[in-house]
Parts: sequence; structure tokens; C-alpha cells
Amino acid sequence: MMANLDKSYSSVLSLLLIVTLGIPLCNLLFPADSALHFSAYSVSLIGKYLCFALLGLSLDMVWGYAGILVLGQGAFFALGGYAMGMYLMRQIGSRGVYGDALLPDFMVFLNWKQLPWYWHGFEHFGFALLMVVLVPGVLAFVFGWLAFRSRVTGVYLSIITQALTYALLLAFFRNEMGFGGNNGLTDFKDILGFNIQSEAVRSLLLFASGASLIGALLLCRWIVNSKLGRVVTAIRDQESRVRFLGYRVELFKLWVFVFSAMLAGVAGALYVPQVGIINPSEFSPLNSLEIVIWVAIGGRGTLHGAIIGAVLVNYAKTVLTGLMPEIWLFSLGAVFVLVTLLLPDGIVGLLKRQRQTITAKTSLKTGVASA
Repeated sequence: MMANLDKSYSSVLSLLLIVTLGIPLCNLLFPADSALHFSAYSVSLIGKYLCFALLGLSLDMVWGYAGILVLGQGAFFALGGYAMGMYLMRQIGSRGVYGDALLPDFMVFLNWKQLPWYWHGFEHFGFALLMVVLVPGVLAFVFGWLAFRSRVTGVYLSIITQALTYALLLAFFRNEMGFGGNNGLTDFKDILGFNIQSEAVRSLLLFASGASLIGALLLCRWIVNSKLGRVVTAIRDQESRVRFLGYRVELFKLWVFVFSAMLAGVAGALYVPQVGIINPSEFSPLNSLEIVIWVAIGGRGTLHGAIIGAVLVNYAKTVLTGLMPEIWLFSLGAVFVLVTLLLPDGIVGLLKRQRQTITAKTSLKTGVASA
């Protein structure tokens, strides 16, 4: 079983390496009329899929291995995206519509007289990167500390995380918050001094997304195979027994919850410059529910299954919303129900069972031939 799982994991990792290195090179080295050329649109689209894969991986860590069903993972994704968006807005400077070198356009339009204190520091890329992981991490730490100390579990914890996401949605919609209100943050121009719309930058962003996903996958696999990961998995299966053995269960849960939130923040930060906008709709509870569906379809508790599910579902979304946008949500719901009933272990589980069947048949034939 482990050998089959390792084979599947290695295949996904190899494919990620090919995509991360190959597609940017094809975009930059081959002319537009070449069959090997990937357009700027394709590069951005694939980069977006890689960000979603990282987001799905973050949920699989906390749901698949710790057994904590988080229905608000999109909140951490959006917070990381806003942190990167604030940096990109500060880079616009006097090139905005109103020509204010300090205030973003939406603040000038709303008659803000000075930059809010929480916007200071975002003119520096390093500070923005720190906030990308710190803001989701701190929120997850505070929320998780209160919830896990109180031993809130199961559906109650899931509902609370969804309520947290909805509260942030309502807050970020308000113009008084200083994050662009309903329109959010957009009209980005530069990142690290380079034109964000150029093909070279698009390719580098895809490379950064792929490299981050590969690094996160390797790190997560190391964690789940370590003693820490084994304790977390034991908590998922027998929490009361682990607690009886003397482990501080709430601290293990808190750790993996904060870690997954930070991964989601990184995914959001990579997502924003590639799509060119971040607004409160990213906090929508529906988005967080979709992340759960990605992981369930791919295979919960496998890491690479979350990546497979995220890419496949979002590719299907791209195709179906272009052809028949009105049926997408119905299709997604139907697929989730079918997977829950027929494929409880997801696509990875199905592939594993097929390989086991083939191996068993081959062994049987070999034994008969030997006899």
C-alpha cells in the first residue's frame, strides 16, 4: 500500500517539477507561433491553478491529518492576498488616477487625508512577505487557542470557522476599513520594480507558485512522517486516548491549524499578482466550501490528492463556466455527492485500489504459471 502511495506521490511531484520549469521556459524561449509556446493567458491560468493546489494542500494538512474540518480556510487565503495587494498598491505611487504619491486611488476618492497606520511598511517587499504569513498565522493562533482550549470540536468548530469567514467578509466590504470596500485592491502595475503585466514576470510568478507548492508538499510530507505528524494523526483517530497518554492535544491541534493558515496565506499572496485583483468576495463562505470539495475529490489525508483535486476541479470550472455557467454549482454539488457515496477516499484512493487489483491479478497469474 505504501509503495503504491509513494508511486502516486512521486508522479505528482515529477509532474509539478515539469510544469514549474517547463511552462515558463516554453513561454519565454519559443515564439508565439510555435506549437510549444504557452500564451501569457495560459501561464497566468496555470499559475492560478498552482495557487489553488497550495490552498488545497493547506486544508488537507488540518483536515486530512488532524481531522479538523475548517470551513473558513478561504479567510486565511484572502488575508495573505490582501497583504500582497497592499504592497502592490503602494508600488503604484503617483501613477494612479488621482496622482497621489502616498494614498491609493480609493482613499483619495473617499477623501482620506492620510495613510492609515496599518498601511505603513507595505512599501517594502520583505515586510509584505512577513505579513503574508504573520497575519493569517496570528488570527489562526488566537482563534485556535480559544477554540481548542475550550475543546470545541466537530461540526461546532466547522460552523465557527465559517462564521469567522463571514464576519471578515462583512468587515472588508465596509469602506471605513481602508481596504477598498466592495471593489477591493486592483490596478497593480509593478512588483519589485518590474511590470506585472509582462510575460517574463508572469512566467516568474508561475515559477514561484510551482516552487512554493513543491516546497510545501515536501515539507508537509516530512511533517506527517515525523513524530509530530504521527501524534496529530493519532489525535484525529483517537483523541481521548492520546489525551489519556499525557499529550497536550490542544497544542498539537493549534500548531497544525496555524501552519495550515500560513500556507493558505502564501497561496493567497501568490494568487493576487497573477489575477490582478483582491476583493472581499474571496472571503465568501462558498469559496471555503469549494476548497473542502477539492480535497474530498482528490483524496483526503494524502497531500498529493488535494493537489490533484484542486487542479481538476478548477480546470472543470474554467471549462464549464465558459460553456454553461449556470450549471457549474449544480455539477460541483453532484460530483461531491457522488464522490462521498462512491469514492470516499477520492481519486487517489480509486487509483490505489486499481493498482492493488492489478498487482493481485498479476501475482495470481504468476502463481498459476509457476504451479
